[in-house]
Amino acid sequence: MVCQEELVLIEKVCELYDQISSLESLKPCKDVNMLFTQLVHTCMPPPPNPNFDVSNLSKSVQETRSKLIRLCGEAEGLLESHFSTLLSSYENPLHHLNLFPYYSNYLKLSQLEFTILGQHLTNTNTINKIAFVGSGPLPLTSIVLATKHLTKTAFHNYDIEPSANSQALNLISPDPDLSQRMFFHTVDIMNVSNELKDYEVVFLAALVGMDKEEKVKVIDHLANYMSPGALLMVRSAHGARAFLYPVVNPCDLRGFEVLSIYHPTDEVINSVVIARKLYPIMPIHSSVVLDHHNNKILLPSKCSEIEAFNPLNHAGNMIEEVLAIEDHHQLS
Repeated sequence: MVCQEELVLIEKVCELYDQISSLESLKPCKDVNMLFTQLVHTCMPPPPNPNFDVSNLSKSVQETRSKLIRLCGEAEGLLESHFSTLLSSYENPLHHLNLFPYYSNYLKLSQLEFTILGQHLTNTNTINKIAFVGSGPLPLTSIVLATKHLTKTAFHNYDIEPSANSQALNLISPDPDLSQRMFFHTVDIMNVSNELKDYEVVFLAALVGMDKEEKVKVIDHLANYMSPGALLMVRSAHGARAFLYPVVNPCDLRGFEVLSIYHPTDEVINSVVIARKLYPIMPIHSSVVLDHHNNKILLPSKCSEIEAFNPLNHAGNMIEEVLAIEDHHQLS
């Protein structure tokens, strides 16, 4: 049952969708910025019901949500392109990243993701190569991680748009360090296979696969080609924030052991899912996978129970959900 406060939220989101969809262009301007700012602020507070799930809403609202996510993706791409061009006009573009209005969010998100990596790797200093899928014209996550956290790691950025990679390359070319450690590949990730085995960590951007079917296809492809034991960092959304970005559930990560899920409750929008590639003993689409690390059989199609607690002692505004996946010693 949807409560009154949630009905108000849904009505407001649908009203903003109507206004956004009627715009002639989603390029950054006063009206576009105002409407998307309103949308983000509407979706940021946690719903009154902690179990609020957009997938339980009516079919018409679901359709509006799907269209809204695509509009958000288009607007985000145009915003990043605009600021990438602006930053490239400076002699040292990376010295002016704070001109991007959401730069502080990326600093927080990158800090969070680095902290998560540190909890599941013995030594982050040993990471040689990272892939970021869906890096876009303003690859801030790669830039922040490379300059502030993983200062010896090579970053391979994948994007399907040639113009996005061209703009991103213009940003980092003047930097003597990043120009040697950051690489850009113009290709559909579904056409990348054996190269994926080279990466210890793969990041999947929130807007790669903007509906459930597309997202699962990409995740399955990564599961087929990533090295066993490698980590996958997936961006998702929770609660009302799922009106802005697609949701990735644990059962979507077939072929992976889901380690934990973090749901920010501050101005950072994306949830973060971290998972480890398993050693499969049968085809990836099978319902049974053996986890050699923990000597157990997992049923990855089952969404597991989640226990919430605070992951970072210094960050009380973050929730971690650890998935307790039940051992199955006998197959029925």
